[in-house]
Amino acid sequence: MTHVSGLRCTICGAEYSSNEVTYVCPQHGYDGILDVIYDYRAIASHISPAHLAANNDRSIWRYLPLLPVDPDQATSLISGTVLESVWWTPLYPAPRLAADLGLSHLWIKDDSRQPTASFKDRASAIAVVKTREQGAQVVTTASTGNAAAALAGLCAAVAQPNVIFVPRTAPPAKVAQLLAYGATVLLVDGTYDDAFELCLEAAPAFGWYNRNTAYNPYMSEGKKTAAYEICEQLGWQAPDVIFVPVGDGCIIGGIHKGLQDLLALGWIEHMPRIIGVQAAGSSPL
Repeated sequence: MTHVSGLRCTICGAEYSSNEVTYVCPQHGYDGILDVIYDYRAIASHISPAHLAANNDRSIWRYLPLLPVDPDQATSLISGTVLESVWWTPLYPAPRLAADLGLSHLWIKDDSRQPTASFKDRASAIAVVKTREQGAQVVTTASTGNAAAALAGLCAAVAQPNVIFVPRTAPPAKVAQLLAYGATVLLVDGTYDDAFELCLEAAPAFGWYNRNTAYNPYMSEGKKTAAYEICEQLGWQAPDVIFVPVGDGCIIGGIHKGLQDLLALGWIEHMPRIIGVQAAGSSPL
């Protein structure tokens, strides 16, 4: 992580080196979500819009200097595997829908093209690399669907053992997908929150690496690559507004972080308005 300066608590602003803490601020526990801090001056000496324009790699790893992973470890691990295919997904113009909505331009980002057909592959790719960096034998997460499938699928690509905590009420097809990828699936009698808590307890007890979002500070760093792609695909002209599915907040946080990075580097001129969208029946924020 040559360009990572440290980690900062989003509550108190306390800063730590990446060797001091792994997940959350010691002063605030689970609420003390950490933000990864970068040395943008150093990054600017290694990557630029011109450099990217000449780069034929269309995966998220084209942005490697902006990712919180050891570049040598990442390159060695992903080479020749499906992790190389967590990639630059299409940004489709939608002129008729734009006209119906009274907009001049509208684009749709299609992350169903990822290896497990989910945006969550972006975070899980980082999780797999971080697991190897940490020297953990197993990576774990709690999930009801896409995050679990993304982790299990990418782990299968590099023979990385993984344990998934899933509420027993999860759709059978989702559980079958995890088993097909070779994951160890633990069905939990309870809600997603119960599965999450069990995962939090099990990870330190067994020395597993924890991928849980809203806990692991590096997951939003994978998701921020979508913001890079959107702006690059638009010729580094940031859109006025970006609509983002909220989930537990990690996706929208990741998009914002990516845009912050680009502003700090001077690659875009303004911060788009970000609008979170969530289902009325599942509205955590």
